Amino acid sequence: MFITLEGPEGSGKSMQMYDLAEFVRLQGFEVLTTREPGGTFIGDQIRHVIMRMDNTMMDPRTEILLFCAARAQIVAELIRPNLEKGVVVISDRYADSTLAYQGYGHGLDLETLREILSFATGGLKPDLTLLLDIDVEEGLNRRKTGGGEWNRLDAQQLEFHKRVRQGYHEMVKADPSRWRVIDAGQTPQTVQSDLRKAILEKFGG
Repeated sequence: MFITLEGPEGSGKSMQMYDLAEFVRLQGFEVLTTREPGGTFIGDQIRHVIMRMDNTMMDPRTEILLFCAARAQIVAELIRPNLEKGVVVISDRYADSTLAYQGYGHGLDLETLREILSFATGGLKPDLTLLLDIDVEEGLNRRKTGGGEWNRLDAQQLEFHKRVRQGYHEMVKADPSRWRVIDAGQTPQTVQSDLRKAILEKFGG
């Protein structure tokens, strides 16, 4: 099973992923966790280029191609081989982030992006996508005060981040069977509990 975590900045995906993975292990499954962009030696180098604060001149089309280069590598090197072995793969972001950020956020053509994503991933889609949803301003404030990485995408204008969040909700409406929306404004413990419930529901209890 392939599970992805998505959400606006500051939604707590990275913090929640490892406890969620341990929970899945306790259900008797082997689990691989990874992140995008990155997760491989090549992908981590690409991530450094994308996220550098001084790369302010990066065109959105360059951004999408870099993200998809890293994604193609992680699918080929890690995600698909592990899925074929029966491992549960949990990824902090995947292709839906490109539609949210470069599509809805930057306004690039969604159909063109879907074609590029299909090529980069070989058509691989998640079985379950968990959207950790949070108010944009609250999420950005978490990012600023949390002491973590503050990168070039975090520094986009507030309206950009609002379009990203709205884009996620549009994707949920278009494919409700794959998505589960989790209120990430709750306590971390409650968010984790809701994530686990969604996982158990997908596993059939």
